[in-house]
Amino acid sequence: MTLERPDSVAAAARRWADFFEALSPATLAEIDVYCRPDIRFKDPFNDIAGINSLRRVFEHMFETLDQPVFKVTDIAVSDQAAYLRWDFFFTPKGRSQKPWTITGMSEVRFDADFKVLSHIDHWDAGEQFYARLPILGRLIGWVRAKVSSV
Repeated sequence: MTLERPDSVAAAARRWADFFEALSPATLAEIDVYCRPDIRFKDPFNDIAGINSLRRVFEHMFETLDQPVFKVTDIAVSDQAAYLRWDFFFTPKGRSQKPWTITGMSEVRFDADFKVLSHIDHWDAGEQFYARLPILGRLIGWVRAKVSSV
């Protein structure tokens, strides 16, 4: 797949956001159009380098979650980076749970050709993930009650 090369961080950010929102098992084959081969990706569960490792992270996501979808709700841009605020919607596979929503922000840096150099996700894994797990959630709730000033 060949896309028109962005001419600014803002255009590159919008292109990456569009790809991210359309992410599916079929679109993973196109990830090298958007990212450098040595891309760094970090989230609360992963800290990896390389496009093949990133592809595996997303393959794992599609294997373990039903209908995972990202919706980018805002984009802010500086001279060197873009900041994408997003909501991530999914249901864990094999569980009769309600759908989950995680809200977060990605710091995305681009190289001189406007390919993604790094994608660092920031979101509260304690509140939005671990606290929702049955046993761990109760423990986290107890700890939060002990350290809360309210």
